[in-house]
Amino acid sequence: MNYKRVTLLCGHYGSGKTNIAVNMALDLKKRYDSVAVADLDIVNPYFRTKDSAKDFEENGIRLIVSEYANSNLDIPALPQDMYAITDDKSLHVIIDVGGDDRGALALGRIAPALIEENDYEMLLVVNKFRPLTPDAASTIEVMREIEAAGGIRFTGIANNSNLGDETTADDVLASLQYADEVSELSGLPVVMTTVKEDLYNGLSGKIENLFPMKLQARPID
Repeated sequence: MNYKRVTLLCGHYGSGKTNIAVNMALDLKKRYDSVAVADLDIVNPYFRTKDSAKDFEENGIRLIVSEYANSNLDIPALPQDMYAITDDKSLHVIIDVGGDDRGALALGRIAPALIEENDYEMLLVVNKFRPLTPDAASTIEVMREIEAAGGIRFTGIANNSNLGDETTADDVLASLQYADEVSELSGLPVVMTTVKEDLYNGLSGKIENLFPMKLQARPID
């Protein structure tokens, strides 16, 4: 995958943003010295758990998390550490924005700087097997809500349709039409389809832009 300096992952709860963020960060670290994962999710900040922090520390990946996570503030002021995302141009960052429009509110604080720099990709993470986004129309509705709240537009789609550990190759193949429909309605390209690492070889050559998932974070979000 060709990375921009900043990659933002947004989507509905349960779409799998966190798993992709972890895997992308590990892949990114193979290419760049200075890599960070930023968790802007003010509703359900997964990266505050000790297991993820340990994984990042062992791999030399910086972790940026708001000190106001899990607070009762609707639009918390971002701590200074968060502004490293836009201020430190040597830093390559994967941002887990959070679920739905409320999770995107914090993004609005740094969106103008990201747009001005214009070295970012914002991916809509989709999962057709989640109950609130079973079809393209409902997924587009979520997409528009996030764009309005964050003040920044999506640039591509990450098809992360899965059923957790029970996902089969046929499940992934069955999700392609859904991803294409989201692409057609949104006008955005499908830039990646994620698969469990043990399914990668069997699907290679059948799906464009496959991205193997070596690490499955828990809980899935």
